[in-house]
Amino acid sequence: MTVASTVFSELLHDAQQTNNSLLCVGLDPDINRFPEGVAKEPEAVLTFNRAIIEATSDLASCYKPNLGFYLRYGKAGIEALADLRQAIPAHIPVLLDAKIGDIDTTTAAYANAYFDEWRFDAVTAHPFMGQDSLQPLLDYPDRCVFILAKTSNPGSGFLQDRVLDGSDQRVSISVARNAVKWNVAGNVGLVVGATYPRDLAEVRTVARDLPILVPGIGPQSGELEASVRAGIDGKGTGLLLNASRAICYASSGPNFQDAARSAAMSLRDRINAARGSD
Repeated sequence: MTVASTVFSELLHDAQQTNNSLLCVGLDPDINRFPEGVAKEPEAVLTFNRAIIEATSDLASCYKPNLGFYLRYGKAGIEALADLRQAIPAHIPVLLDAKIGDIDTTTAAYANAYFDEWRFDAVTAHPFMGQDSLQPLLDYPDRCVFILAKTSNPGSGFLQDRVLDGSDQRVSISVARNAVKWNVAGNVGLVVGATYPRDLAEVRTVARDLPILVPGIGPQSGELEASVRAGIDGKGTGLLLNASRAICYASSGPNFQDAARSAAMSLRDRINAARGSD
């Protein structure tokens, strides 16, 4: 059964305006890093997530759970992920980082699971298998598909920096150009890591109006201010700058909620300063 949803772009815009924020908070639970006062067991994942959400819901414009951090805990992790949407205020979008990529029939099953059953507002996907593999996701005009262009990890250049035969165009830029073509319903975004602000600037020149998810502004040592300047769109938005560990594990003590809030506020304010917003 399809669940009605506000169009993602509208939901994101409203959340960004309400919280004056381009900050995306990653919810990647690691029970070994749970702070004092939270049980170090899979059944406590939702409790921990709720505490982080409570501390940051007026500072974040989006939340991004990463699928792998839930699958690792089996049934308890899946249940925590399935219940997550109820824990997040309805006016803030939730982007599932699942990096989907398979033949169209399998992708259709993923789309049904993540969009219809679990009601996520957006997902990440890779374009390696071509447009037909993404189409079942693109067929949901009220959701958003963030396509990997230039990821934040050190080995991303293995394929993403390669120049296509017969042209001077790198794979990452070709992905961005094609993402613009696939954006028929206005529901396509891109992923470009904060560790590569020059690539981000080039992607933005190609995809002027697409939202860009920018991971890596925390422990991966991405250049926050440079990424904001490189990726901001003509409206002063267009970015979701993601941090997870820097916020969720800002403290291992009983004050972890206060520390998470302080870390999120600091990042939100740095982002706003870089884009010229108070």
